[in-house]
Amino acid sequence: MMHDFSRGDQPRTTLPAEDMSISDLAFGMSRMGFQAGQLGQSLEVWDRMLRDEVTIFLGLAGAMVPAGLQEMISYLISHRLVDCVVSTGANLFHDLCEGLGVMHYRGDCQADDARLKECRIDRIYDVFVSEEELHKADLFISDLVKRLPTDRTYSSRELMEMIGRDVPASTILGAAQRADIPVFVPALSDSSIGIGMVIARREGHPVLVDQIQDVDEITQITEKSEKTGVVFIGGGVPKNFIQQTKVIAELMGNYRGGHNYAIQYTTDNPHFGGLSGCTFSEAVSWGKVDRHARMVQVFSDATITVPLVVQALRERRLKRPSVPCFRWTESELELKYQRL
Repeated sequence: MMHDFSRGDQPRTTLPAEDMSISDLAFGMSRMGFQAGQLGQSLEVWDRMLRDEVTIFLGLAGAMVPAGLQEMISYLISHRLVDCVVSTGANLFHDLCEGLGVMHYRGDCQADDARLKECRIDRIYDVFVSEEELHKADLFISDLVKRLPTDRTYSSRELMEMIGRDVPASTILGAAQRADIPVFVPALSDSSIGIGMVIARREGHPVLVDQIQDVDEITQITEKSEKTGVVFIGGGVPKNFIQQTKVIAELMGNYRGGHNYAIQYTTDNPHFGGLSGCTFSEAVSWGKVDRHARMVQVFSDATITVPLVVQALRERRLKRPSVPCFRWTESELELKYQRL
């Protein structure tokens, strides 16, 4: 049993009782040490963030969808526990695949990869997927792009919204489209979504995605939000893409201070110098995170921590006082907070 004297908490056991819910267990872990304590504290920060009038950014890196987190991320979106998503293209491509009925299977990380190649089966650690089935999603992207006018450029947000209209609400893109939540893919070309667009280009229908427009659009969200919070699942490009909006806002004279809330679930370590594992304290030096922000990082596998966190939030049924609503006129943003 551990006591958090810094908060004046009374001694309380963290051992699970027979009738203890996942929510009680996960929130109660905040009284433990090491990463269990960090996980519990991340829920306390998320809880506080939901009670405030704040725009919440979700950064989604790695291959979380093939690993099985798709429905959990969709839940966060459809229940407005986040307000804006920045993802790797890989996650959203596999999200599209699931929406088209392409299945991911548990396999064996020790499988014979040469044999898998012969069978046209692609491996992501211990997740298998048919390469022929993946091509369905490539062609879906290509066919969608061929229907678009080529006399203008598009932001990745616009393209993801179009895809979301044609996939089930259980997918990340389907949930985001129905909830009017913008989804950005800053490294779109570094994914199979880019491959599908290349197919259309080779067949005489080049459509250009303006990634600088992406930067401008998401920065407008930061500039027009009184308070902001971030939740990073992994790190990578999504983490920096969200963080740099504060730097741009300051350069443009629209700085409201760093992020007010910051949560991260990652396996990366700070001492190698990479952004994926860098501390929020380091981000304070850049002005990306406010020095007084409520911040916590959980250094653990997101495929372990995120299911616990999402289920704990689901059981708590937290009600936000208001959520930001986004309306785009060309590339200009109108942001209003709507009471729930």
